[in-house]
Amino acid sequence: MTAGPILGLSFGHRTDREAEQWLRQHVQPLGLPGLVACTHLTQVPYPHVAISLTADTDIPAGLPATEPGYREAAGRAAAEHTARRSGRAVFFPGAERLVDTLTVNELLTVSAIERVVQLGGLPVEPETPIETRDFVRPQWRDGLLTLVTTPVAGNRLAPFEVPDPTPCCTDH
Repeated sequence: MTAGPILGLSFGHRTDREAEQWLRQHVQPLGLPGLVACTHLTQVPYPHVAISLTADTDIPAGLPATEPGYREAAGRAAAEHTARRSGRAVFFPGAERLVDTLTVNELLTVSAIERVVQLGGLPVEPETPIETRDFVRPQWRDGLLTLVTTPVAGNRLAPFEVPDPTPCCTDH
């Protein structure tokens, strides 16, 4: 996966959902080839979600600038993406092809995802079906774009992250 410089941005988004919406509104319409856009949980200056972007071409000017209070978070997001240590990929090459059910091998062939693992460390066979739920969010782990999966009915796997999670502690 080739890419240009990595840009870190931070606007104080409180949730991944807010950051993803921002990416859909401001970055996806640019149609950047080879786009890899990630979200990053950060603690500075308070807990929020920062963003990192890279593409096969220069990212055009015109995106909103990160305000001074968020620059450290933006820099950390860019550094983590550069090192491929962390970051949850929202947009990545082939993401649009990860719909319905694919085998592990098909998923690896048609997208930029480089590794599929099962939560808990159980082996993942190339012909195992993955129900994508049309929602696939791999993460940078140990230098590889990695999809973490969990077993579902019918000897299948599904991405561990679900499209509409139940918020934690909603009744507290």
